[in-house]
Amino acid sequence: MKLKHFLDSKNYINPLKQILLDIEKGSIKIYEKFNEEHSDIFGSSGEHNIQGEEVQKLDLIANDIFMNRFQENQDIHAILSEENKNIIECHDQGDYLIAMDPLDGSSNIDVNIPVGSIFSVLKKIKGTSEQSFLQEGNKQQMACYIIYGTSTMLVFAMNNEAFGFTLNTKEKEYFLTHPNIKSPENGNIFSINEGNINSIEPEIIDFIKYCKQLNREGKRTHTGRFIGSLIADFHRNMLKGGIFIYPATSDKPKGQLRLIYECNPIALIADASNCKSSNLKINILDIKPSTIHQRTPFAVGSTNPMNKLLSFYN
Repeated sequence: MKLKHFLDSKNYINPLKQILLDIEKGSIKIYEKFNEEHSDIFGSSGEHNIQGEEVQKLDLIANDIFMNRFQENQDIHAILSEENKNIIECHDQGDYLIAMDPLDGSSNIDVNIPVGSIFSVLKKIKGTSEQSFLQEGNKQQMACYIIYGTSTMLVFAMNNEAFGFTLNTKEKEYFLTHPNIKSPENGNIFSINEGNINSIEPEIIDFIKYCKQLNREGKRTHTGRFIGSLIADFHRNMLKGGIFIYPATSDKPKGQLRLIYECNPIALIADASNCKSSNLKINILDIKPSTIHQRTPFAVGSTNPMNKLLSFYN
């Protein structure tokens, strides 16, 4: 079933349907940039974003593509992007807010590792646009990500259900391939950058040691898999069972990942697919942001691995 036909069959709010269709069209344009165009799209732009990170050319291209789609949508009041210091105001009469990382994992582009786009949709509340964006993640109306990998997939969560659609590259349409996604409760994959081992909390180190224990036959009980692309790591672990951890480090005591447009949407999809998420103290979705580009430690994954990790803190 095509995405549009699927949305027509569901009792979703019309503006949310249209936002998903905007994401669909924008992501297909980005797929075409990756695979069908020969212009100079790789490498650094020479710029740095608000977080001080080097901006890739495709970061700016993806940001422009989605900005243009969303700015044409009369239901969208404002947009918050990783690539923009300030909130982009759109339509006064619009009731919805978009927070996005237009191209997550962009440092992996030049070496052909999967990257993605992440979106959080909130409803406007009384006050300024900034106040509206500073809502807890459990107030999200919808979350979505695109993964550009061996195939291009769109995954979204709404009404506590998660669905996956795969791009048919000939028809340039997304088709339902993963109905009502539910992650296994157990999983033997752990995903963490062990290059940070000397700068992370002892509880995380103890969990890694636990994952590396052998069984009675001398075989490993877990396997380490770390791509270094949030969407790619989470997508694999959600489908196969596992845990992704990006904790605070001594040089990044507040964490690396952004709460509003990276962790919150992934956490909403995780919640809908039977996974759990935490900042290693409380559920990610219960955190009230204090700034629009706020960072946080982040752990997300299958229920039992998450419970085991959190048990080291308890």
